[in-house]
Amino acid sequence: MALGISRSQVVIGLVVLAGGAAAAYFLTRPPALPAGFATGAGRIEATEVDVATKVPGRLLRLQPREGATLRADEVVGELDALDVAAQLRAAEAQVRQAQEAVREAREGVRKGEADQRLAQRTLARSQELVQRGFISKDRLDRDLSAEDGSVAALAAARARVDEADAAQAAAVARADSLRANVGETVLKAPIDGRVLYRLAEPGQVLPAGGKVLTLLDFSDVFLYVFLPANEAGRVALGSEARIVADAWPDQVIPAHVSFVSPRAQFTPREVETRNEREKLMFRVRLKVDADWLQANVQRITVGTPAVAWFRLDPAQPWPDKLGKR
Repeated sequence: MALGISRSQVVIGLVVLAGGAAAAYFLTRPPALPAGFATGAGRIEATEVDVATKVPGRLLRLQPREGATLRADEVVGELDALDVAAQLRAAEAQVRQAQEAVREAREGVRKGEADQRLAQRTLARSQELVQRGFISKDRLDRDLSAEDGSVAALAAARARVDEADAAQAAAVARADSLRANVGETVLKAPIDGRVLYRLAEPGQVLPAGGKVLTLLDFSDVFLYVFLPANEAGRVALGSEARIVADAWPDQVIPAHVSFVSPRAQFTPREVETRNEREKLMFRVRLKVDADWLQANVQRITVGTPAVAWFRLDPAQPWPDKLGKR
């Protein structure tokens, strides 16, 4: 059945809703501060860090559930390592073969050096005997050729040593890489944090880079607010700030300014009038102080609405309600 609602009734309803929203805003907005201060609203956020696989494989186990608190390097899960372990055993066998090839090549160098010394002595005797007329020059030519051959053979033996050394280095590098991959089948938390999402379950086959957990890094809790140009230009990097979250209205959270955007947001194409200039808004990032975080990490709830307060004039003392921590 169609509802008999006229356009005028819809318009009146929208006006009432808008008026109610405006009234709620003015009833809940913080009281005015003295000159030299600014304020903005936002939501408390924390950096998100993913726990992901470096190698592909089947997920054997994954312990943490959403909401669990983890320490850096804590083991959180494990991939099936049978395939990588088999590849590692084959690579280690290739390393042993390469080591034996290096040993044989070096033995060849020692034999080549001995053959060269013998050829040099033989040539020296032949030269002496030719001068005394005891042998023909043909024998001397053969000994000269043999000495040249020993030099070439020694050079080739030394080249084989270089090749064997390179092959051994490549085999060792492959084994080291596979050994590291075996280690990567054990999944560890990269940071201290709280599990926000559990993204995989045991039995799943994951590709390299497959995500299993998303952690919240509570060492980097921050708030983004937007300030007009006339206020953002007076906010200094590193300056003190205060945050009051809706969840803890009686708690003043100390923070500092860690970023002021060099580019305006909500910017019209052309700035010609005062009203258009007032539309220029700049993003400002506040980072919650580490000492407060360490003492209150269990209280942090990401997404909580909050109000930030800035001191534009460093000479102005904080009001009593914002000076406490």
